Amino acid sequence: MHDSTDLTLEPVAGLIRRLALPASVGFLFNTLFNVVDTYFGGIISTEVLAALSLSLPVFFIIISMGTGLSTGTTALIANALGAGDRDGARLYAVQGITFGIITAIVTTFIGCYLSPLLFTILGATGEYLATALLYIDTIFAGTIFFILAYMLNAVLTATGDTKSFRNFLVTGFFLNIGLDPLFIFGGFGIPPMGIAGIALATVLIQMMGSIYLGFKVHRSGLLKEKKLQDIFPKRRPFRDIAYQGFPASFNMITIGIGFFVITWFISAFGKDAVAAYGIGIRIEQIVLVPTIGLNIATLTLVAQNNGAGLFHRITETLHKALFYGGIISAAGTVIVLAGAPFLMAIFTNDQSVIAIGTTYIRIDALVFYGYIILFVHVAALQGIKKPMYAVWIGLIRQLAAPMVVFYLFVTVFGWGLLGIWWGFFLITWGAAIFTLFYARALLNRNRLTPPPSDHG
Repeated sequence: MHDSTDLTLEPVAGLIRRLALPASVGFLFNTLFNVVDTYFGGIISTEVLAALSLSLPVFFIIISMGTGLSTGTTALIANALGAGDRDGARLYAVQGITFGIITAIVTTFIGCYLSPLLFTILGATGEYLATALLYIDTIFAGTIFFILAYMLNAVLTATGDTKSFRNFLVTGFFLNIGLDPLFIFGGFGIPPMGIAGIALATVLIQMMGSIYLGFKVHRSGLLKEKKLQDIFPKRRPFRDIAYQGFPASFNMITIGIGFFVITWFISAFGKDAVAAYGIGIRIEQIVLVPTIGLNIATLTLVAQNNGAGLFHRITETLHKALFYGGIISAAGTVIVLAGAPFLMAIFTNDQSVIAIGTTYIRIDALVFYGYIILFVHVAALQGIKKPMYAVWIGLIRQLAAPMVVFYLFVTVFGWGLLGIWWGFFLITWGAAIFTLFYARALLNRNRLTPPPSDHG
């Protein structure tokens, strides 16, 4: 394990690379993990493939809870480490794991109870509904492993270890390639399970990941010297974790809700437009995977240096993250602008979908750096324990603004589908610019100083 004080002493540029690169690689393989599930689902039947797609918004709730609580707990632990309060960091680590387990149990019961209603609202009936429920109920049964893995990773990330979670995600991808067909079709004494096999493979991989990450947390030494009673809920740590984590979780949930709003507007232009948007989102996600690593690096470095009172290093972290993000987004923009038709053709041979999607992703490519500015500054605010901004900007960007802007551009101005694509451009850049000025003003009020010239 790297000494946690390294994050307040070593050159910022090198630290960002050390933290961001493993995280980016890990989340790339996490994206590919889902591609494997989709591929094998399609082999079983179109109904199974549709059931997987139907389950995504519900599954996203688990991911949102895990990601949000992990983000909040990382900020708390890293701030404590930066302030030299190792006992406080240990307490947040233990209580964060306990909080995650309790949240997982509650989420499991609520999810299993509400999922039939949610799927029915989305139009599932009969065998289609039964197939979707078979998948999501199996996933919910393993919720504890999903959230536990995120909470264990929060401890590791706060200390500067992003490689362990990368190792888990990369290994999980390759395990999924083998376990999916084994559980779907059976073999070696295992009965064929169909779509339930896809879910079971995912749960087992999360369970193995939790064991591995738990071992790495134990090796880190952060949980040593804690008493048994520290695992029981304590009011102040639970309050702090909820205050830091739930806003981040809710921000993630608004993204899922936002997809419904956006798809509703696009569906008015037919299934080809919806298909083109779906493919475009996949391309955007792949291009922006490295930004996940930048966000994690920004959160960790800002949190530890905020705890240490080294405000000039927070400023430098932002500058370096935006610089690296500029390089990544510039490369992605050029690739998408030049190769848009070819990228679309990887996913479909329908010429109408390719034409619509080409227009969309070329406009979307002009927004890539806007995403960098937005996400990096939101991560910085979370690092200084200001989590609520993510909620408000998420509600505006994902819900309120699309309803107003899309209606104006499409209906009032009569721009048609182009109105939606340029609406994305306006909303994202507007949110990015506002967030930049808001975050900088807030950070300046914390008496930040300019970064020194001696750091690389």
